[in-house]
Amino acid sequence: MKRIFFGFLMILPGFLFAGGAQETVARANKAYTDGFYANAVELYKSVLSTGFESVDLYYNLGNACYKQNDFPSAILYYEKAHKLDPGNEDVNFNLKIANTKITDKIEPIPEMFYKRWYRGLIETFSVDKWAKTGIVFLCLALFGGLFYVISKQLFIRKAGFWLGGSFLLVSLFSFLFAWQNYGDQMHRKEAIVFTPTVTVKSSPDEKSVDLFVLHEGAKVELIDHIGEWVEIKIANGSVGWLMSTSVEKI
Repeated sequence: MKRIFFGFLMILPGFLFAGGAQETVARANKAYTDGFYANAVELYKSVLSTGFESVDLYYNLGNACYKQNDFPSAILYYEKAHKLDPGNEDVNFNLKIANTKITDKIEPIPEMFYKRWYRGLIETFSVDKWAKTGIVFLCLALFGGLFYVISKQLFIRKAGFWLGGSFLLVSLFSFLFAWQNYGDQMHRKEAIVFTPTVTVKSSPDEKSVDLFVLHEGAKVELIDHIGEWVEIKIANGSVGWLMSTSVEKI
């Protein structure tokens, strides 16, 4: 259990903040270490209100919410951190622990192994890490091409050609994964249920048929919306409608 709450020690890089925000983060970290979790949550949220977001900030906020037994909020902020960096082991571990604290244990629809493998590969790194990897290998590919062009020795020319081509291929795949990861972030609309108990309806109408019940902390995919109603889909494939006030977007 000790592993769960170590992430709050990671203070966000000072150069990303104005002086006041940096001080706020330091105060929030101290409030957490002193056990004043509600104060830490308030301070972390004040930094978010400036428009800044980061994996560390969401992770720290999720930890503070977890300490208060506010599991829906903890899941929300862990999910936000996961969205920015899907391969972050600490975030994924804490998210898994937080999900054991809620009522709904929804079994996802089984995926074909190659789809699961490919998604896992894409989520190994964040968008930024994939993009940086692509840039590094693109530079290596250019160096390989340079050796191919300027060298007069056949062995070096062949090595430059094959290494340059290989590095270029890795670079292209890295940029592809970065693009797909970014696309998933932008187009995948999900939310966390924040109402203790909500009945999902067959249509956007209070008088429509009751389909199933969700509890706070459950994650849903947002499909459509009509007025104050949103159409949602859960991991097992079930679809229905509920009031938009019942959920918080990730």
